[in-house]
Amino acid sequence: MSLLVVGLSHRSAPVSVLERAALSADAQVKLLQDTLATEPATEGAVLATCNRIELYADVDKFHAGVAELSTLLAQHSGVGLEELTPHLYVHYEDRAVHHLFSVACGLDSMVVGEGQILGQIKDALATAQELHTAGRLLNDLFQQALRVGKRAHSETGIDRAGQSLVTFGLEQLAAGRAVEAWAKDKKALVIGAGSMSSLAAATLARVGVGEIVIANRTPDRAERLAEILTGGDDTDVLARAVPMDSVPVELTRADIAVSCTGATGLVLTAETVAAAVEGRTGTPAALRETAAGPAGHLAPADAEDACPLDLSAVQGATGFSVMGEAAVAGMDAATLEQHAAWVDKGTGTVERRDGRRTPVEDAEADADLIAALAATAATVGRIPERRRPEPVAEVSRPAPVLALLDLAMPRDIDAAVHRLLGVRFVDLETLAEASADAPMAADVDQVRRIVSDEVAAFGAAQRAAHITPTVVALRAMAADVVANEIARLDGRLPDLDDKQRGEITQTVRRVVDKLLHAPTVRVKQLAAEPGGAGYADALRTLFDLDPETVAAVSRAENNTENAKNRGRA
Repeated sequence: MSLLVVGLSHRSAPVSVLERAALSADAQVKLLQDTLATEPATEGAVLATCNRIELYADVDKFHAGVAELSTLLAQHSGVGLEELTPHLYVHYEDRAVHHLFSVACGLDSMVVGEGQILGQIKDALATAQELHTAGRLLNDLFQQALRVGKRAHSETGIDRAGQSLVTFGLEQLAAGRAVEAWAKDKKALVIGAGSMSSLAAATLARVGVGEIVIANRTPDRAERLAEILTGGDDTDVLARAVPMDSVPVELTRADIAVSCTGATGLVLTAETVAAAVEGRTGTPAALRETAAGPAGHLAPADAEDACPLDLSAVQGATGFSVMGEAAVAGMDAATLEQHAAWVDKGTGTVERRDGRRTPVEDAEADADLIAALAATAATVGRIPERRRPEPVAEVSRPAPVLALLDLAMPRDIDAAVHRLLGVRFVDLETLAEASADAPMAADVDQVRRIVSDEVAAFGAAQRAAHITPTVVALRAMAADVVANEIARLDGRLPDLDDKQRGEITQTVRRVVDKLLHAPTVRVKQLAAEPGGAGYADALRTLFDLDPETVAAVSRAENNTENAKNRGRA
């Protein structure tokens, strides 16, 4: 086994790099095809989610494999290799297995214990099987990862490692008030109709909002989710579906907006939100004062002070649980799960858009400020000192008229909206900071023990399987020796009848089988132990086995396994 994984995730790269490195479905296919076209790789699979991009391969050369896979990731992601390299991580053999098993259990997710990663691993395996890029190693690895993830969720309380991400986000928006009291009878807008958006809508219904509007690029998905919410027995919420182009209008009527889509560009710009606030209040949206003084315009969304998402704060945090959020939301979990599955099978792809934010320039104000400073310096010979202002009575600010919750990665809502008065904005960065001090659950430690045990078992099974072609070739050689000797006996004793010949043949075969039984069983046991890979070479040397014969057996087994896996896909 020469398993290699090269990738980047929210733990190694800032969101700005992850956003640019995101791979479309077509790019993933091309990446897999190019991976197998390289010399070091014989198998390949891509695990691409909002928070990670990982390329798995079976390679025969470690250093060449790392160089090739890193180069391919840079080429297909569109991020230069020099910029991408500092954010890449590399795992090899047992460490690579440990990494994928940890990912499958949700230990490496920003939302610890989340179960959506299992579906994404399953999709990655299905894609590799359909493209015939997954052989015995990657098929075994990904299928075992799925089993390990399911075991972790069934045998431990990893689902309870943290509370519902949606619920926690609403708590942050409520700012200390009880969520039910804060949300009662409010109007909510949910943008997106996937799994997380469905859970957000269900949670909003449970906490008592009066109306939920679902907006989605695919209308029938939004309509289906609205029907599920309206038909719920536990709530009396009014739900309806609208097209995406109605979002600006619906935003002027909403008290709460939750967005979680697969878009690569912004869904809500700062200008759109400002217009919604103005539509609600009848006056232009005011801006919060910054450290540099009153803000005259919205800063460009990609400015350094526009709160870019930095996920370093979540390292080591337990995060939240997505598995079981339907139960937390108080809705019919089975119905929501069916809806999520229906959405996933609807088109097979994620709706993406190329919309970009439009920065608002403030060049004239900057020019006036610089000119004034220059004139003062020319008159008095220095820049005037900044003096502490006289203390003034704190002006009470009006309560926010619009609460925004962004659960998407990359972000759906322009971070610049945090400067708008009348808007309370919570995104994944806010939630990560709020949960950074969450205690590590004992369930996480239990899952780690499961992962360690499963990694050891997988390694033993792979090492044992590695020697199987050699054992098969040895037994085939022994069978040929028996056949040749029986043929020679027929030439020397032509008068033997069929019964006699059969008895002699069976006797010789039994002798050979008994002689080979103990050594072959023992060599499989030894090969399964760490460092046991050399026993296959020893067996080939001792019995002078033809390497091509062993390779032919291995290829035949792989072809049979791949045919089975294509059937599963």
